[in-house]
Amino acid sequence: MARGGRRWPRRPCPGRMVAAVLAGLSLLSLLTCGYLAWGSRRAGPGGTPLAEEPGAGAPRSQPHIIFILADDQGFRDVGYHGSEIRTPTLDKLAAEGVKLENYYVQPMCTPSRSQLITGKYQIHTGLQHSIIRPTQPNCLPLDNVTLPQKLKEVGYSTHMVGKWHLGFYRRECMPTQRGFDSFFGSLLGSGDYYTHFKCDSPGICGYDLYENDNAAWDHDTGIYSTQMYTQKVQQILASHNPGKPIFLYIAYQAVHSPLQAPGRYFEHYRSINNINRRRYAAMLACLDEAINNVTLALKKYGYYENSIIIYSSDNGGQPMAGGSNWPLRGSKGTYWEGGIRAVGFVHSPLLKNKGSVCKELVHITDWFPTLITLAEGQIDEDIQLDGYDIWETISEGRRSPRVDILHNIDPIYTKAKNGSWAAGYGIWNTAIQSAIRVNHWKLLTGNPGYSDWVPPQAFSNAGPNRWHNERVSWSAGKTVWLFNITADPYERVDLSARYPDVVKQLLRRLSQFNKTAVPVRYPPKDPRSNPKLNGGVWGPWFKEDEKKKKSDKSKGANKQKKNKSKKKANRKKGQSFPCRSRLPGG
Repeated sequence: MARGGRRWPRRPCPGRMVAAVLAGLSLLSLLTCGYLAWGSRRAGPGGTPLAEEPGAGAPRSQPHIIFILADDQGFRDVGYHGSEIRTPTLDKLAAEGVKLENYYVQPMCTPSRSQLITGKYQIHTGLQHSIIRPTQPNCLPLDNVTLPQKLKEVGYSTHMVGKWHLGFYRRECMPTQRGFDSFFGSLLGSGDYYTHFKCDSPGICGYDLYENDNAAWDHDTGIYSTQMYTQKVQQILASHNPGKPIFLYIAYQAVHSPLQAPGRYFEHYRSINNINRRRYAAMLACLDEAINNVTLALKKYGYYENSIIIYSSDNGGQPMAGGSNWPLRGSKGTYWEGGIRAVGFVHSPLLKNKGSVCKELVHITDWFPTLITLAEGQIDEDIQLDGYDIWETISEGRRSPRVDILHNIDPIYTKAKNGSWAAGYGIWNTAIQSAIRVNHWKLLTGNPGYSDWVPPQAFSNAGPNRWHNERVSWSAGKTVWLFNITADPYERVDLSARYPDVVKQLLRRLSQFNKTAVPVRYPPKDPRSNPKLNGGVWGPWFKEDEKKKKSDKSKGANKQKKNKSKKKANRKKGQSFPCRSRLPGG
């Protein structure tokens, strides 16, 4: 059950997308992008054909789960959403599966990942503000049960490849301590795709590539991370027995900045004038090829027929870094649709309604209960989830059990200078950044973030003139917005003045959610996090014994302070100190 109850009536009809779906994009050639035929069998070392596992097509009760999370992929940046960037693999997988066209994530990296792995909103994990910074002594709270932990309980082998970004200051925060049998990837939010180094600030730099709990110096061979992660996935699949269920979480670094890609992927995009868009396109082409190779490996090693492949972006695209969310408003880091409405689909031979489009409301927290149920696991009664089991919604086209989404409440982010309780009808302080969706309605308060619409022309030489026409002139003092997202998915018409009663209803719902929130976890940076103090590597720096010693010292210091203060108090009262007793014969 989700928290707070579900007091709102069900939607009379599902939301409808306006953006056109384009099909028939040509495949990239084998010579330029390295694609292989879907049905082909690849050769092993030395050219030896690799045979399929016996009984590969036989369905098993527990499916193999492959969750692929892209980083910063914009809503428009997939072929079937009309992009000029070719994504034949994603197009094919989505067309043969179920496209999620009313699918929401969070506007930044850490929030989306935390909600995926716990099934809980940010307000229920304490991670409702910003992201986890490299120098912060912070991580996904250890008292939260994770998705891989629940899957391990029912016999799954669990492996993670790619970007973690859920904190690492203590060893207990590492992926291998949170339910994964193995981990190969980065701990931070970004870094160089070839050298795997990351500078958080001048002089605070370190290596960020791990294998399990140790720095993977042996893999420091200059391989582009998208390709390196794919090779690791292939190795895992080759060595695992497909007769036993596997959960594979592949969190690619692409297409997050820095904008880097191998030269051959630029071949089809030299006509794109905007250098950032051109680099971004090359990165996405490489990612598309990588997912093709993962799919081929699933088929070759006998997993595919009993597998569920889920593809999702973690947030919207960043136009200044080449991403496009057109025709949606806003970008990564905002609560406009361009920041939180994501590319997503499910591909699986186990789907009942293949080749369909799901327009029902789906949120990233829903994967937690959905996948545990598919894996024949149990969700403890004391775990209060914010997600729903939406498998029948996706597979069979049934109505979604979800009617609302708390996009977030961030009590620290109060940059809306004109926000007030009065503007929130005495129900809510509109200085607070928050956003909520209930049925067709979406309400935003505070400062939702960068709010422009960035059309495709903005990425050409003639772009700025057109882009200026899409910029928003803020109304003085405005801190509340209301949209009918079903009728107006692009957030062009603010209805807050026309429907004050709806605004009040949603503000009350925000207030209800806020009563269940836990305190925000956003500690100041810790100088001990500097990689220079840890062998040049980003990694756990907080030692439990140090904490104990520090605690003991502070207790001792506090005791001394108390004694001193007592003595001072006695002096103030005019009481003399007792004389020291003398030893006999003294």
